[in-house]
Amino acid sequence: MAKKVKVQVLQFGFIGVTNAIVDIVSLNILLFIWPTTQSNLLFVFNTIAYTLAIVNSYIWNKKYTFSHRANSGAKEMILFIIQAIIALVISNLVFIGMVQLLTKQSLMQIPMFINQNIAKGTAMFLSSSASFFLMKFFVFRKSHQRKKEFE
Repeated sequence: MAKKVKVQVLQFGFIGVTNAIVDIVSLNILLFIWPTTQSNLLFVFNTIAYTLAIVNSYIWNKKYTFSHRANSGAKEMILFIIQAIIALVISNLVFIGMVQLLTKQSLMQIPMFINQNIAKGTAMFLSSSASFFLMKFFVFRKSHQRKKEFE
């Protein structure tokens, strides 16, 4: 069992790297085209970038990391969407909060682009950690395993 978890973590990590690339590149393209420090636009840009990454995540995690658990049903899709929304909320709260915190700190003058990418990296780490646990124990868990846990 421990070996299976290690393999899942490695697979999830590799897929996470591809998600991170999709996420950070998408955000930076949006910020390059429409530079902003406005929280509402940062929220929209982060949501777009995160949504693209989460679609990538679903496809690859379903196919590889949790393929032995995936059942392709509507219930699984709903659970995946719920976990994605939770992770998106975490991502947006951390991203916007970190941008504001880094902008207001007065120890060093760091370019806004760097602040936004530091904030995005922090948000990606925390939201992907939450996402892994939600997918492992909530989304891609066979229904008989869920029933045993609640009995």
